[in-house]
Amino acid sequence: MKKTIKHSKKALQVLTIAGSMALVSACVELAIATVAITTIDVLHDRRTTGEYFDDAGIELELKKFLLSNKRFRSQSHVNTISYNGILLMTGEATSEAIKQEIVEFANTVNGVRQVVDEMRISGKTGVLSRTNDSWITGKVKTALLAKMKTKANQMKVVTEFGTVYLMGIVTEDEANRATEIARSIGGVVRVVRVFEIRVLTT
Repeated sequence: MKKTIKHSKKALQVLTIAGSMALVSACVELAIATVAITTIDVLHDRRTTGEYFDDAGIELELKKFLLSNKRFRSQSHVNTISYNGILLMTGEATSEAIKQEIVEFANTVNGVRQVVDEMRISGKTGVLSRTNDSWITGKVKTALLAKMKTKANQMKVVTEFGTVYLMGIVTEDEANRATEIARSIGGVVRVVRVFEIRVLTT
């Protein structure tokens, strides 16, 4: 700080402008990257663009709610995934009361058509358990891509304590095939289908 105080006013102005330009540049790069990722996701998604962003808004609303309350932060670990208004909630809550508060709020969020409550009453899972779940999720996604030629973001895969949840807008045949593929993966305890079944023409 002392060195900064000794700079001339002109030098400070140059430094400020340079710093501002660097910050703007970084923000622009981040915005471009975000738009690129979002565009790719939407192109490979069977939801409309509006539905895609509605789901993102639902997930954000739940995260804000959970983070804003100290009790929820300390007494729960909740994962929320929304797909076309179907909200899947997994994770742990230390009591039924905490769990019900979270579910009740989820049902009031604009755009939520259905809440699929898969939260367990227990303490928070450890790092090892979550790492194993991430590993299983990765294997299931890889298998779906290889055997069904599914595109990025066409199906959502969530794993919690060895249970694999499958989400997406799919045909009956796609749902059955995806379920069998997930069941064949080592470490999978059970598979829960949270699909929205449709007759698709394309």
